[in-house]
Amino acid sequence: MSDFNLNLSAAEEHLDEADAGDVVLGVLDGTTDPEEWIRAVRTGNVLVLVVEGDLNELAKGFARPIRDMDGSLTHFRDFLIVAPAGVEIDTDRL
Repeated sequence: MSDFNLNLSAAEEHLDEADAGDVVLGVLDGTTDPEEWIRAVRTGNVLVLVVEGDLNELAKGFARPIRDMDGSLTHFRDFLIVAPAGVEIDTDRL
C-alpha cells in the first residue's frame, strides 16, 4: 500500500471562499461597495441584483472589472444578473 500524504492545513487556506458557486441575491442601490460585488463574482458566485435607480450609474464601479475578468452582465426587467467567467447567461428565450 502506498503512503498518502494529505496536508489539511494547506487545504484550509483554499477554503476561505466557502460560498463560491452560490447564487447571491441582492439590491443594487449604491449602498454596497462595488469591490464586494467584484469579490463575490471573482470567487465564482452569480449575482442577481434588483436595480433600484439608474443602472449605468449604479454598475459603473464594478461592470468594467467584471468584464475584464471575462464575466458577464445581463439586464433583465428590474434585475442585473452578473456571472463569472465560464457561466453563460442564456438569453435565447427572451
